[in-house]
Amino acid sequence: MEKKDFNLHDVVEMKKPHPCGTNRWRIIRMGMDIRMKCEGCGHSVMLPRREFTRKMKKILEKHEE
Repeated sequence: MEKKDFNLHDVVEMKKPHPCGTNRWRIIRMGMDIRMKCEGCGHSVMLPRREFTRKMKKILEKHEE
């Protein structure tokens, strides 16, 4: 299994799209839980880190520091 290396403010693609039709999520908080915001409608969702890594498909954009 590949290691998914994601950071704060990265844009990721999840396995299932959001009901608004987009599948781009920006990571806005990291800790034991990951909070992400939909790039389409602005809705935010918080998932446990373990569940997030299981449901994440790939990283679309890395945040430049």
